[in-house]
Amino acid sequence: MKNTSITCRNCQQHFHGHYCSNCGQPANTHDINFHFLWHDIQHGFFHFDKGIFYTARQLFTRPGHSIREFIEGKRVQHFKPISLVILLATVYGLLSHTFHINVLSEIKITGIGNDEINAQQIKEWIDTHYAWVSLLTLPFYALATFTAFRKQGYNFMEHLVLNAFLAGQRLFLHIAVFPIIYFLNDTPNLESINGFMNFTDFILMLWAYSQFFNNMSKIKTFWRTLYMFVVFTASIVLLVGLGVVALSFL
Repeated sequence: MKNTSITCRNCQQHFHGHYCSNCGQPANTHDINFHFLWHDIQHGFFHFDKGIFYTARQLFTRPGHSIREFIEGKRVQHFKPISLVILLATVYGLLSHTFHINVLSEIKITGIGNDEINAQQIKEWIDTHYAWVSLLTLPFYALATFTAFRKQGYNFMEHLVLNAFLAGQRLFLHIAVFPIIYFLNDTPNLESINGFMNFTDFILMLWAYSQFFNNMSKIKTFWRTLYMFVVFTASIVLLVGLGVVALSFL
């Protein structure tokens, strides 16, 4: 019988099969050429074959089920949740900053010493740091769902993964409708479309939670989701309040 042992070019391990049993490198390393570079772009950044598009499709067809399966170990086809949020939030923040989307009213917050903080300046800062802002909200979403659905048996980090995927879902949607937002920018209708998007976000989250926590009744999931929003909003308001006080002293 013919010996089919392969020597790994990375670690010199002898192995059988398509991947090195020691370091995981593929047996077929391919020559460095245009095909290699194009495949590397597809696979490594966008992961066309089984990454970002697969995850997007799952999040808009069976969000809760697919996220639960990811937590339970079915992960190889998905784009990683934190990377997903960073990528999409960066794209959305760049679009909002580049096209000057005015989502905040021209209000001023007066702090200690009568220093004024312009809301539009805050908005510009958020746009240029949108990925970080999105990441920083994830623990608050996780805290809210962990509190609202605490009897469902998932730990805090699993709630963090759940909400990272759902943040990605919302970002996919907001990027998709960005042309409409841009068209309505600086018009009275922008506030209406923002309200509609917030309502749509709530419906998507309710849908995902009803699938993810599939041993609960739909009515109970609805009330728990509302409770989650109360906890999330209260924690964000508290954080913003502390931030305003801190800025007043600077």
